[in-house]
Amino acid sequence: MFNDIKTFFAELTSGGKHPARFEADDYRLAAAALMVHVATLDANLSDVEREKLHTLLKTRFALDDAATDELIDAAVAADRDAVDFYQFTSLLMRSLDDEGRRKVVAMMWEMVFADGDVTEFEDNVMWRVADLLAVPNRERIELKREVAAGRDPLDDPA
Repeated sequence: MFNDIKTFFAELTSGGKHPARFEADDYRLAAAALMVHVATLDANLSDVEREKLHTLLKTRFALDDAATDELIDAAVAADRDAVDFYQFTSLLMRSLDDEGRRKVVAMMWEMVFADGDVTEFEDNVMWRVADLLAVPNRERIELKREVAAGRDPLDDPA
């Protein structure tokens, strides 16, 4: 009975949304779809890329395994149905501050480097998405260098 009451209040305070649902206006879905897009420019989502995507999304968005898998499935579908980047980047522009958008670009670079190679297509997509997210070229290039060097660009220096 106590669990039922707990569930009732959790649903009441979350507006009736299940916490693992990723609606079209969820910035996490937009970010994940962009990550899927860069990861699949050279082929389908490989096992290595899928594992990297799972780890990034789970860690950065504090999700459990089931919610992370649900987000990946929704992101693959959203990317497949998208005609351009605007639906994702415009949502991210409305939802995130400068630092949040910078983090999305950093996560995308991590996906680009997941297979150990950066193609000119991936580099071009990163330039276009970073531009749409108002991340300056200087920062985009610095994030790329940090990821290429094996450093986590989202770690705060202590």
